[in-house]
Amino acid sequence: MSFFGKIFSKIFPSANAAEVVAAPPAPAPGAPAVAAPPPSIPLGDVPAILDAMPGAAGLNWRTSIVDLLKLLGLDSSLAARKELASEILFSDGEPGSAEWNIGLHKQVMTRIAANGGTLPAELRD
Repeated sequence: MSFFGKIFSKIFPSANAAEVVAAPPAPAPGAPAVAAPPPSIPLGDVPAILDAMPGAAGLNWRTSIVDLLKLLGLDSSLAARKELASEILFSDGEPGSAEWNIGLHKQVMTRIAANGGTLPAELRD
């Protein structure tokens, strides 16, 4: 299972993580880019789900990718975050820097929303 699939299945255990799209496939050279189709079924309110998890009150999961991964019980090391970034095609900034971590967090949240999770705009943008 992909790293993003693990994140998604921790938030939505009943969802089929095999259907999760971490990043849209790269178009063939010269082919027009095609956006992934929107999910057909909303899965739930992500902030409410994450806030209800044990330990959420002590973590800043809303802005920190490290805290989000810790909350979900996943590896939050730099190597794991680099793997996640590679998987979702995120390459802005210097890996491990504050700006990079914030950008990675926003990309993860955007991908969760693209796959059916309900998130307020401030967590995606």
